[in-house]
Amino acid sequence: MLPKTENSLPSLVEIIQRTRNAAIALAKSSNTVKNNALEVIAIALEEQATLILEANQKDITAANEAGLPTALIARLKLDKNKLNSMIAGVRDVTRLVDPIGDRQIHRELADGLVLERRSCPLGVIGVIFEARPDAVTQIAALGIKSGNGVILKGGSEAVHSCEAIAKVMQNALESLYAQQGGVSPYVVQLLTTRAETLAILQMDKLIDLIIPRGSNQFVRYIQTNTHIPVLGHADGVCHLYVDEFADLEQAVLIAVDSKTQYPAACNAIETMLVHSAIAAKFLPSAMKALQVKGVELRGCDRTQKIIDISAASESDWSTEYCDLILAIKVVDSPSEAIAHITTYGSKHTEAIMTSNQAIADQFMADVDAAGVFHNCSTRFADGFRYGFGAEVGISTSKMPPRGPVGLEGLVTYKYHLVGKGHIVADYAGANAKTFTHRDL
Repeated sequence: MLPKTENSLPSLVEIIQRTRNAAIALAKSSNTVKNNALEVIAIALEEQATLILEANQKDITAANEAGLPTALIARLKLDKNKLNSMIAGVRDVTRLVDPIGDRQIHRELADGLVLERRSCPLGVIGVIFEARPDAVTQIAALGIKSGNGVILKGGSEAVHSCEAIAKVMQNALESLYAQQGGVSPYVVQLLTTRAETLAILQMDKLIDLIIPRGSNQFVRYIQTNTHIPVLGHADGVCHLYVDEFADLEQAVLIAVDSKTQYPAACNAIETMLVHSAIAAKFLPSAMKALQVKGVELRGCDRTQKIIDISAASESDWSTEYCDLILAIKVVDSPSEAIAHITTYGSKHTEAIMTSNQAIADQFMADVDAAGVFHNCSTRFADGFRYGFGAEVGISTSKMPPRGPVGLEGLVTYKYHLVGKGHIVADYAGANAKTFTHRDL
């Protein structure tokens, strides 16, 4: 936690510098040391479960009193099951392969001149996220495992929850550090004010990457107000296209799961596209199943001629509801579905239901998104479900990392070149020595 002083900026700079120093030491730590720290954190979270849930209840009470949206409160709420999943996620990260020090290239350039490319941490990562207190443990665990320091700033709605979780983790690391050394408690720091968020955006000498997780407007603001590289996604406008060759019973189940399993998630579908050849048969059963789950449906003119639902407006096609609302459009071909997704999608996750492999191949090839799925729920777009242990966020950028960002997205690499007095001049001119470029 930040010490409270009258002049917060010097204190903030000092804290970030401490995190950077701690990250330098962490980068040289063994996998055993890092895993031991993560296990200590997991145990502490188990032991302090009551304290964390009580803090979360304060946030929930305040959110209800403030009349915040249901979707936001759903993201904010912790219960025993969610807390247990958080703890399991920390332990899952310990089982992942250490991404640091991996030799990716080992090459003799010339006699006695050897090149290596080795993976290394980014340094210090600032993650600014919405009202999801479970993100604190996910990001901290991935940061420690990948040898990075992390600066966390959660939504103001989750301040009590985030403070409690961060304090439990820092106390656990501090106790371990005092007894055995290892991972400094400064590798994880929590910010709590907007002023601190604005301040760190200017610290391009101390922070190596910013990951914002929030609204489109928020992400755009971060991108335009910092010189620090920014990784993240703004919107999660995801689609499910039900093709004429789909198994309709299966398609209903996947539509319900993709929309209702966790409607506040960024990988929940917001629009369903249905081929006209099966719309009359599919839409009534889909409507019944979705409405049982409390989903409000909005449809195009053609959809409204088949089922009795509200009209969809132009804005519905580009809206991320994060709620039990689904827009439906009837299309005449896979190409029309792909064109709609290209126009309105956010390059997050898109899915097709079809038994026609050629159509599936066309969809998978032509849809530009971080995740393109065939005959399965969009809710699988998740770092934990991908086997990454957890994720620091989801990137919809064309440049890697793309999709759920786990350990591999938090490392970079260095080229190590070792010679024996080699100079470039010896490899130029009429009597130049030759390069061998031989992989070792």
